[in-house]
Amino acid sequence: MTIVSSDIQLASSFLKEGKLVAIPTETVYGLAANIFDEAAVKGIFKLKERPLFNPLIVHIHNLAQLEELANELPEKAKQLAAAFWPGELTLVVKKKEIVPDLITAGKDTVAIRMPKHTLVRELLQQIDFPLAAPSANPSGSISPTNAERVKEYFDGILPMVLDGGSCSSGIESTIIGFEGEEAILYRLGAISIEEIEKEIGPVKQNTTNDSSPEAPGMLLKHYSPKTSLILSTDIKKTLGKFFNKKIGVLVFSNALESSSILHQEVLSETANFKEAAANIYEALQRLDHANLDIILAEKLPDKDLGKSLNDRLVRAAAKD
Repeated sequence: MTIVSSDIQLASSFLKEGKLVAIPTETVYGLAANIFDEAAVKGIFKLKERPLFNPLIVHIHNLAQLEELANELPEKAKQLAAAFWPGELTLVVKKKEIVPDLITAGKDTVAIRMPKHTLVRELLQQIDFPLAAPSANPSGSISPTNAERVKEYFDGILPMVLDGGSCSSGIESTIIGFEGEEAILYRLGAISIEEIEKEIGPVKQNTTNDSSPEAPGMLLKHYSPKTSLILSTDIKKTLGKFFNKKIGVLVFSNALESSSILHQEVLSETANFKEAAANIYEALQRLDHANLDIILAEKLPDKDLGKSLNDRLVRAAAKD
């Protein structure tokens, strides 16, 4: 039976013993292990059924740890860290030899984040190693934003979920890498590209790689419910194409009136992107548990965090 508890000491002891613990962050729950414990890190890949070519994010709690892990920091990386850490930003930078190749999928770069969630920061301060922590879900499925969803995925095979409540941001971190001094967006996330560019100027985008991704979140099919999902710019019109089907609908702000809709989720009645981001994965979970034939998802306005949410929906709708 998987323990669900907010006991930091217990989580710390499990991690020190080389066991996996699901941890809360402001983005989504992560499946954590000591980055220097090869067996534990391999356990992450095995439990998630995650391909070994997909690198992991390393979680730290101070800049001294960054200096221990990173070989060099471009000026723009320093600017972004100053602006957004602790927070929902991951930086991909040149790694030092101390960082195991298993973490980085053999690449010479490492993805590093300093989360701001109080509970995980306290945990990181109690252990003397950083944590590798991809999302706490089977690879490719919907990311969990509360402890109960993690337990659903891994009950009985994961020792513990450190319960930190619901994740406030609700989608994964924004990932920025570098070619020399040029910044590259690898994953749209909880910090909008507009916010990033306000700090460092124009950013090149490279967000999909299905064979050798530079960072997590770049695989074409990702964040996917088991129920087939279709992304639409006109839900009402798309509804008319399905007859005698159990249909669920995910919309941004305006609920639809239709007798053919069995289950409907509205992300934000006030059309607030941050609220929509905080709600999207749990809304998809409820739809996926509603015994539907199909989920129709509305494309959001393509600006601000709407871009990040559309990215999630495009990948959720991708075919195998």
